Amino acid sequence: MKILLVEDDREQLEPMQAVLSEFGYLVDGIEDGKIAQWLLSQKEYDLVILDWLLPKISGLELCRQYRDAGKTAPVLMLTAKDTIADKVMGLDAGADDYLVKPANVIELLARVRALSRRSPLWQGDTLEVADLKLHLTTLSIERDTITVTLSAREFQLIEYFLRHPHQVLTRNQIEEYLWEWGEEPESNAVTAAVRRLRQRLKSIEAADWIETVYGMGYRLAPP
Repeated sequence: MKILLVEDDREQLEPMQAVLSEFGYLVDGIEDGKIAQWLLSQKEYDLVILDWLLPKISGLELCRQYRDAGKTAPVLMLTAKDTIADKVMGLDAGADDYLVKPANVIELLARVRALSRRSPLWQGDTLEVADLKLHLTTLSIERDTITVTLSAREFQLIEYFLRHPHQVLTRNQIEEYLWEWGEEPESNAVTAAVRRLRQRLKSIEAADWIETVYGMGYRLAPP
């Protein structure tokens, strides 16, 4: 699940981004409203988290523009503005929910889980392809009664494959999906990530599910 998190206070941005990443979410953490505006026009997100008060352009205006562009991903507003009038203004701009700052991380995760169910990609708490099950809330994968816990990166990668079974995913697509905005992965980062995932999938006898399509990328091909 890909999230855009826009918060101009780094002391609040970094802990929120860290805890969301720890729980398997892919998070583009942005401090600048103008950069967020560009990202919202160029990339697709499953959830958008916006601070109300941002430099250059407010979170409220970003939300309005996002909805005017026909985008439907859920929007969570972070704000110290908690009066009824403020909430009505935010909801009228297209926000789906509110979280009063400073955000409690447990509540943040609960709100994100709730809003993720409104995403067009939502298929339940478990993704299934053939006899393989990926449990989204526990970052674990199961096959033939064997369950293996994954690292955040392994989970993110196998989730991407499971959402696109039989489709060839290029290295550029995987790199763009897995690495956050502003990160510069090494040239062999995708190859290394796939290798580690295959090693983990050996324990459930599914390492050969990920095929290398030479000159193109990788494909999830269940037997």
